[in-house]
Amino acid sequence: MAMMGMGIDTKNLDDDGRERRTGTMMTASAHVITTVIGSGVLSLAWVIAQLGWAAGPAALVLFSVITWFTSTLLADCYRSPVTGNRNYTYMDVVRANLGGVKIKLCGIAQYGCFIGATIGFTITASLSMAAVKRSNCFHMNGHHAQCKVSNVPFMIIFACIQIVLSQIPNIHKLSWLSIVAALMSFSYSLIGIGLSAAKVAEGSHEVRTSWRGVEVGVDVTETEKVWRIFQAIGDIAFAYTFAPVLVEVQDTLKSSPPENKVMKRVSFIGVSTTAMFYVLCGCIGYAAFGNDAPGNFLTGFGFYEPFWLIDFANVCIALHLIGVYQLLSQILFAFVENFCRNHWPENKFIAKERAVNVPLHGKYYINLFRLVWRSVYVIATTVVAMIFPFFNDFLGLIGAFSYWPLSVYFPIEIYISQSKIPKFSFTWTWLKILSYACLVVSIVAAVGSVQGLAADVKTYKPFKSR
Repeated sequence: MAMMGMGIDTKNLDDDGRERRTGTMMTASAHVITTVIGSGVLSLAWVIAQLGWAAGPAALVLFSVITWFTSTLLADCYRSPVTGNRNYTYMDVVRANLGGVKIKLCGIAQYGCFIGATIGFTITASLSMAAVKRSNCFHMNGHHAQCKVSNVPFMIIFACIQIVLSQIPNIHKLSWLSIVAALMSFSYSLIGIGLSAAKVAEGSHEVRTSWRGVEVGVDVTETEKVWRIFQAIGDIAFAYTFAPVLVEVQDTLKSSPPENKVMKRVSFIGVSTTAMFYVLCGCIGYAAFGNDAPGNFLTGFGFYEPFWLIDFANVCIALHLIGVYQLLSQILFAFVENFCRNHWPENKFIAKERAVNVPLHGKYYINLFRLVWRSVYVIATTVVAMIFPFFNDFLGLIGAFSYWPLSVYFPIEIYISQSKIPKFSFTWTWLKILSYACLVVSIVAAVGSVQGLAADVKTYKPFKSR
């Protein structure tokens, strides 16, 4: 009643007093698919080439099953089983169930992953934009022409777009962008699958494939084979990392039907859709290119014609990365802004919202702190991307370090804590075995990623046109 007296319509508020959530299974699925199906799907032909016909698809399916299982555990942690109170973020879930130093470890893994990913997305999006210009150059001058294009100007264009979109207030207002981004991810994935299938059907040249992947003594040395296997596992781990956004996406859902039931369906839709595209792209791409599969067969020019379709696919990649950059950044933005508001509630620069009339939109509230700090963040990630263009390879390392704690360890530990599973019981034992097995895989992937990064640093020539 007090709220009504203050002029606030309680019909527009949820049970926690916040603005009523309007998210549905469709919007949440769009968020998840936008996050999971990244441009890395186009590198899966290379992944299968390193692992072979047997281990490659098996690894993709195994990671998808593990990711789906642990995401269902995490979905039950959004509300406290005793009080029914909401946990708005992944850190809140860890705080409510585990506490202690694990809260900080969760934050470091989650937000470190976001920062690294946004830098990587800046690089990848600029490469896709530059690939459009290169594609047209190859079409006009022949496939052996020296079509060198710097991606730095395209990083600046990408940054300008992100500065504008970063003024979207929060993740709850981002559904439209995630739906567009999800459609873009489907588009370039289908184009990649279609072009690969056409190349297989054409059968104009001999392609070498095998059950074990690249051959020692023919394609690589024995040492290189081991390192590449490790790197491929790291790429798969990063490709399936969507747990860092799961709780925040769940917080956008309507309270009826129950959020955990809807989120479990969303996780199944997201993971099964992702697995299908990953296996198709990886296997058909490997069949098309064999052991010589490029790291990315669209930006790496595994295909040259039809050039207009290559251009369209690369535009789709850039548009998709615009959306996923925002999805991850909005979670980071909310964390920083809530922290500052809680510590300096009286600071007008941080707290005050200024109403501005925008034509065709109506009132839009501008917060100076939000405007300045979000713009600075975008500029900073862009500068790092310009200085270290090999940083995209660092994503495998980020994936290796973030996959185990965020996608496996914390969901399992929280489930054990909430369900009060007895120590050394059958369920406790096999969950622990699963967790430690994934830890070993993450360590192996991290070692491979470090080796690959070291090789990049050795051959790196700054500011050379790429």
